Amino acid sequence: MPRITIHDFLSKKQQGAKITMLTAYDYPFAQIVDEAGIDCILVGDSLGMVVQGLENTLPVTMDEMIYHTRLVSRAVKNALVIGDMPFMSYQASVEEAVRNAGRFLKEAGASAIKLEGGAEVSGVIQALTRSDIPVMAHIGLTPQSIHRMGGYKVQGKTDDAARKLLEEAHIVEDSGAFSLLLEAIPADLAKKISGELSIPTIGIGAGPYCDGQVLVLHDVLGMFDRFVPKFVKRYANLKADALAAVRAYKADVERGTFPSDKESFK
Repeated sequence: MPRITIHDFLSKKQQGAKITMLTAYDYPFAQIVDEAGIDCILVGDSLGMVVQGLENTLPVTMDEMIYHTRLVSRAVKNALVIGDMPFMSYQASVEEAVRNAGRFLKEAGASAIKLEGGAEVSGVIQALTRSDIPVMAHIGLTPQSIHRMGGYKVQGKTDDAARKLLEEAHIVEDSGAFSLLLEAIPADLAKKISGELSIPTIGIGAGPYCDGQVLVLHDVLGMFDRFVPKFVKRYANLKADALAAVRAYKADVERGTFPSDKESFK
């Protein structure tokens, strides 16, 4: 199977084929996701919450993102790898944004980056695309803006808010983004945006009408239960399985049944 590229994203939209996308943050899980045939792996700054145990994504650094993206890229043979630009890696200046985004491609092996924001980052998107750095834009609920938004709330619910998101979707497309992530917006609004744009939309909590879907891998596998968003569907319960396995190991060691002759050398 050939390596997925940003051109395959556009082809899938034109053909009406859905794009599949998941997050991953290390070698073993990236290998699993890639072997499953997922089109795209996002090394999201969500690692701050599901890997580092933080309350939000804001403290995640560029060096941490580069490290985790490098691990993922090392495992992947087919999927498109996208590195997520962390908070304050692109907001201070266009020059700093280009420099940081370039690190994902140069040091970490990613093929594209994702950044949050609409009209306010259009200049950054233009500069990145001029530098041959493909950009996935991200509007709707943008977790790096939780303090301004007052928490993790559905966006675009009023007519004015929906109109603004539609305008911002067109702005990021015109600025050169190759795709657009829509997070936590009404399904009908996501349908309208997806229908008007020529670039593919990827939904998370945006209903079934987007051109593709993404979820956090730890949510899909049932490994993160501090909170479970409404839009998550669990396909496994690995935390419970892992807990049972560790408890069984503990009991075997305490009973003296592990290691047995089978696990011992002669």
